[in-house]
Amino acid sequence: MSQKQEITKSSKKNFTVKQLAFCAMSIALGTVLSLVKIVDFPWGGSITLLSMFVVVLPGYFYGLGAGLITGLAYGALQLIIDPYVIFPIQLVVDYFLAFGALGLSGLFANAKNGLVKGYITGVIGRYVFVVISGWIFFGEYAWEGWAVLPYSLVYNGIYIFAEAIITVIIIMLPPVKNAINRIKGMTQ
Repeated sequence: MSQKQEITKSSKKNFTVKQLAFCAMSIALGTVLSLVKIVDFPWGGSITLLSMFVVVLPGYFYGLGAGLITGLAYGALQLIIDPYVIFPIQLVVDYFLAFGALGLSGLFANAKNGLVKGYITGVIGRYVFVVISGWIFFGEYAWEGWAVLPYSLVYNGIYIFAEAIITVIIIMLPPVKNAINRIKGMTQ
């Protein structure tokens, strides 16, 4: 076997049935939790019951590839369940790029405090894309006297970071942290 074939073969990683099932359950649970809206904002966005957290778990458990695929699939499901589309490119940014960015949690799959780092990275990734979407496509909703970009930064930051702060507090609790680590061990 040549060195090139060896590298290609060793770099391929197939998902196990258990991993695929966990990713699918994360998408399903994230979707259900996204319907539990603690605060629903009038022009899009909501603070949900930890829906982003559930979607970042596959990335934290299995790495970047699994995280991105899970985020993209979750975005597709959100598009089907609760679509708000005004332009084709806006659809891509709001649903596929923004939710897909939650999979960036996989960058920290093996890092110390990887869950918190990965969650925050995924949330910031999502925030970047929803701000871009708000800035480009939803400027007409800017508050009176506000420029479009600052409006998008603040409006989207309110619901994204409110949920993120609540989630980080919860996942930092020792019993929750221990439970997540046990689940990670069971899902490998």
